[in-house]
Amino acid sequence: MSCPKVYVIVLMTYLSVVAAGMEFAQLRHLKANAPPGKQAQAARDLIGRLIKERASDFVVLVDETIGPKDRDTFQLSSTVNGGIQIVGTTGVAVAMGFYHYLKYYCNGQRTWAGQQTQLPPTLPVITSPIRITTNDKFRYYQNVCTLSYSMAFWQWDRWEQEIDWMALHGINLPLAFIGQEAIFQRVYLNLGFTMKDLNEYFVGPAFLAWGRMGNIFGWGGPLPQMWITNKLLLQHQILERMRSLGMIPVLPAFAGHVPSAITRVFPNANVTQLPTWSHFNSTYSGNYLLNFQDPLFIRIGQLIIEAMTDEFGTDHIYNCDTFNEMDPSSSDPQYISDAGKTVFNAMVAGDAQAIWLMQGWLFLHSTFWQPPQVKALVTSVPQGRMIILDLASETSPVYQKHESFYGQPFIWCMLHNFGGTDELYGAVDSINKGPFAARAFPNSTMIGIGLTPEGINQNEVIYEFMMENSWRNETRDVDAWVESFAQQRYGYKSDPVSSAWKILMRSVYNASDSHRDHNTVIVSRRPNVGYAEQQDTWYKPEDLFVAWDNFLQSAHDLEGSQLFHYDITDVTRNSLQLVALTYYANMAAAFKSKNTTIILQAGTNITNLLADIDRLLSSNNRFLVGQWIADARLWGTDAGETALLEYNARNQITLWGPHGEIHDYASKQWAGVIADFYKPRWQFFTQYIVELIQNGTYWNTETFGERIMSAVEIPWTFQSFQYPTEPVGNSILIAKELHAKYRPVTREPFFQILGRANKKKQAGKGRSLYYKKYSLL
Repeated sequence: MSCPKVYVIVLMTYLSVVAAGMEFAQLRHLKANAPPGKQAQAARDLIGRLIKERASDFVVLVDETIGPKDRDTFQLSSTVNGGIQIVGTTGVAVAMGFYHYLKYYCNGQRTWAGQQTQLPPTLPVITSPIRITTNDKFRYYQNVCTLSYSMAFWQWDRWEQEIDWMALHGINLPLAFIGQEAIFQRVYLNLGFTMKDLNEYFVGPAFLAWGRMGNIFGWGGPLPQMWITNKLLLQHQILERMRSLGMIPVLPAFAGHVPSAITRVFPNANVTQLPTWSHFNSTYSGNYLLNFQDPLFIRIGQLIIEAMTDEFGTDHIYNCDTFNEMDPSSSDPQYISDAGKTVFNAMVAGDAQAIWLMQGWLFLHSTFWQPPQVKALVTSVPQGRMIILDLASETSPVYQKHESFYGQPFIWCMLHNFGGTDELYGAVDSINKGPFAARAFPNSTMIGIGLTPEGINQNEVIYEFMMENSWRNETRDVDAWVESFAQQRYGYKSDPVSSAWKILMRSVYNASDSHRDHNTVIVSRRPNVGYAEQQDTWYKPEDLFVAWDNFLQSAHDLEGSQLFHYDITDVTRNSLQLVALTYYANMAAAFKSKNTTIILQAGTNITNLLADIDRLLSSNNRFLVGQWIADARLWGTDAGETALLEYNARNQITLWGPHGEIHDYASKQWAGVIADFYKPRWQFFTQYIVELIQNGTYWNTETFGERIMSAVEIPWTFQSFQYPTEPVGNSILIAKELHAKYRPVTREPFFQILGRANKKKQAGKGRSLYYKKYSLL
């Protein structure tokens, strides 16, 4: 498709900057270190990967003097020969400038699901140079869990695409955690630990995030040595590319968790065994934590930083989380202050310029963290030497409750996603206003915005919207913005699909009742007789169904768009998961009245629906479990490693533990999983509750869980059937067919009642986020 004629959204040649109220001299050394020429070349290469030979139409320069220090600036102007000149303070700034031009002059877009980057033969002219400066110093990216839920099995080609995406969206402070097991292994072996000790300590490839945070040990392992070595090599590629673009990678540090063999290697070590995490027992949880007064803590921490620096170099910023979802053994502020000092001093022992970047999730997950405890931890480090990620600012900002973190700098983050699940969800009103409110907060210490989803590859509109907060100087008219978004996404203006996106942004993407995107989707949760149908909808279902109608009305106009095929699959999938609610409601009512005929019919309806969803998802390459499993297997170097990797991949997205400890938390609505895991579960459940009625016995959740795990869930995780990695069928045609079949169902009174109930419900009032995160398992 050719790009429509240019329309201009920037009405001034210079956008004013909405800056936070405080600068931190201690952070000035956190900056791009690659020479300007190298950054410019990296940006040129990025542009070439997106638009191929048309990259020659763009002149790229890096000049750090064109804008204020500690913030990124880009300038766009037309050249005399019809090209576009992009000048940026860093390579990232240049990439931001290119993406701004692509979106707002050529109606283009680059997202996880694909790209619309076809340029017109003649580039639209910029009549007057445009200069845009970011509001803050930093744009952060990744949750420590993203590396496991989404990125666990990526090779370099996929990492290259993601780093491009980061730069285009302005990310200059990315987490860089790949390959750290090689460094920890090297240090521990030099200290006297054995390979057997470390094989029992390191977790499997799909669960590294939680091993690194001290939640579990050993589960999913042993970690193959070739994995450790190859990930080290991959980290070198990742860091080289990030730094060449002017990014500031965040490396890992020592949090204090150690192998249990420490009591043998260092008999006098002062250690505490932590409580078990989530629903795990002591077989794989209850890690050892070095006492903060033990000199060995500083020693190991120093060795880790020094070994990391020797291998990778350093940009002087490190992340570690000592108390992730695990309360300290004492609430005494002095104990907590000592803990923070020791963690930081261990970093400084290896790097005198070290900055500690800390996830603020711990302040949300339990009632343990009251103001005295929070203040004790964050002020244990000199002011400006710790940066806190206010991890879920769009739903649960912490800075407001704790005086802007008592003077420590923080980053306003959008968490958005838990477990890498697929549900359509967003809190757009909060995202639109929240960063501005945080910058205006009394004595604000905000220094950036960030993306901290546990998983990616979903809800792309929300991430596009959020990242424009890096330079927007006021809140947006969401309707006007999303109309532009739709045209950028498809390269074509279609009124029905524009209307659909507007409806979605007012409903599905505007959760304002404290609802968070925990996985409560009925089709992908273990069945239960007590499921509350309204817990997964914060909007009127008819809004989603009308948007579905409108997408299909645009199908003829947009059938050539890769991104439209993805979107119609996604919207249809989410609509059908809601249809399952009415079938389940019939089944639950019939169970109470002991009507086995209705139970069997409702069960058939659900399993037929799941078969239809699986067929739909099979038509789009972004919804195939085969790709996830194939990516995992590719890391294996022999049959044993390949089997271990496949088991890790299968277990994480289903049972999440040997006995379903966190089952369905990271569920995926992918073709293959729907057909061979979720559908058989519902078939088993249907027959099971019929037999309960026939035998005159009562429902017991624990007994049912044991039986379905044995009959359906565990066997699937050990299978080795290789699912397709290529799509089959036409997403639009299948969506039309399913719309004709199921749209009449959506007009049943059930959905009208559900819509009215959503206006009244309060989501999880008075409960911690940790409770809501895992309580439904």
